[in-house]
Parts: sequence; structure tokens; C-alpha cells
Amino acid sequence: MRLSPLALALGLTLAAACTPYQEPAPTVSLPRDAVAGATDPMRASLALTSSVFARPQRLAGQPAVAARAIASMEYLTVDLPENARTRGNVAAIVPQLQVARGEWRAALGITADAPPQEVINRLFAAARALDNGDQPAAVQALTAPIFTRGGAGTLAALNDLPPLRQTNAAAVNVSQMLSSTDGSITGRR
Repeated sequence: MRLSPLALALGLTLAAACTPYQEPAPTVSLPRDAVAGATDPMRASLALTSSVFARPQRLAGQPAVAARAIASMEYLTVDLPENARTRGNVAAIVPQLQVARGEWRAALGITADAPPQEVINRLFAAARALDNGDQPAAVQALTAPIFTRGGAGTLAALNDLPPLRQTNAAAVNVSQMLSSTDGSITGRR
């Protein structure tokens, strides 16, 4: 029995209509200045987060560094599970990254439903402004509704982050896991 093209198209349309809709996984990117000197955004994020969060005392009084490190963790939390190079290697660490995200978002007053790309963009904008000595622009980048503490409150939190134990552990574990499973990702062999 042969189906006419119209019957075949109708059948495929009905089959597609019966398939439940799934939201596409979010994607994120880093600004160009985040990857300066690195070959790719993942490598840049891993280098920054593993070094900064392995020694959290480096963050004290360094709000621009803290903003970049948190933005890089946001990036890794979204990118690693979807990245073709790491998808199979990171399944065990994804829950730890999600718990860590809750920790750093609570510490900075970032809403739980804030779009990751907007969080990344605003944190990098604040870091750039701070590097240029423009505190009002940094405050402006960290405004509500995503940053519930407002710009000044979020900037104060970045300047004096509490210990982020889950974040520290996730950053170090991601770096170690990826360097042991595929040294080409982290640049280690």
C-alpha cells in the first residue's frame, strides 16, 4: 500500500502534534573580553573559576574579579551539560552546579528565575565599569529586578562575598573532572 504525499504529510503532522513540546535548553555566551588570551569560552571560564574559587580569599575587596567569576560559573552551569565536548562527562556534576548556583544567587540577591545570559551580561558590564573606575555604571548594571538588592547592595555583596562553599567545591570539581577525562578541554594533559 502506497501513501499519497498528502496522506504522508498529514500523518507526519499528526505525529508531531502528539509529541509533547519541550522547551529548548538555554544557551549562553560570554563577551569577547571574557575569553581574551584563551582559545574558547569554556577554557577561559574554567581557568578563572578554578583559580579564584580554589582560593576564595582572592575575592575579598575585588568586586570586579568576583563579578567575572560568578558570571563564569553561570556560563559553565548552562554550557557544560549542553556542550558536545562535555555532555557525557559532566552528568554527575550538574546537580552540584545547580546547588552552587542557588548559593551564589542567594549571596548576591539574584532572582532564581533570572535568565542566565542576562546575569552574565550584567555581571561582566559591572566588572568592566569597575575596571574603568566608573562605579555609577557598575551600580546601574546591577539593578533590579534581577538583582533584588539593587545596584549598590549587589556591589557591596560582590566586594565582600561570604564563603561560597558549594561554589568553591563545584568550581574545583568541574576543573578536576574535565582535566581527568579530557585534558584538551582544560589545557592540561
